[in-house]
Amino acid sequence: MSASLQIKELQLYRQSELLVSLNEQVQGGEILTIMGPSGSGKSSLLNWITGTLPSGFSAIGDIWLGGENVSHLPTHLRRIGVLYQDALLFSHLSVAGNIAFAMPRDDKDNSKKQRLAKIEHALEQVGLAGMTNRHPDNLSGGQQARVALLRTLMSKPKAILLDEPFSKLDTQLRADTQQLVFDQIRTHKLPAIMVTHDHSDARAAAGKVITLSL
Repeated sequence: MSASLQIKELQLYRQSELLVSLNEQVQGGEILTIMGPSGSGKSSLLNWITGTLPSGFSAIGDIWLGGENVSHLPTHLRRIGVLYQDALLFSHLSVAGNIAFAMPRDDKDNSKKQRLAKIEHALEQVGLAGMTNRHPDNLSGGQQARVALLRTLMSKPKAILLDEPFSKLDTQLRADTQQLVFDQIRTHKLPAIMVTHDHSDARAAAGKVITLSL
């Protein structure tokens, strides 16, 4: 059974100003899109979900993930993956090294050889066969985006957040990467929340859209 991500009775404030009021449930494989102008609280919402709300902001409400209240857990224990507009790959590691860095160390199939086999298989799935030893700086923007997606998925998250993940890609690459990312979210049955300015992202996600206002 796939996990669901539930935001219960959220009231998110910047100083004393109410920015976001939200009560939503996202099922596994669904993508909730959040749109709105800069300053409307989109990124702050993602920060709250991951437990990284900056000073000057406060919130009441709870985050439930797979039937567990994770609101008071530290960020690294929430099992929530994030994809950003920049791939944020480590330039001192190979493609395989970047993906392996995020993989849980408590797996039963966890020898170095087994991890590498999993990584090679995952790279094949997204059209990057034979790229395990490539340097991230020598990849195109679209290839970097795919490696970042795999790194997030291989960390075995229970939910995934997308923070303007396609904004730096040109039109055709954007459409291809959207399809790949959304297909992977549905295949892994992950609940997802995407923040974007772009209506093409929202259309491609084919889920509920919430527009925040200033």
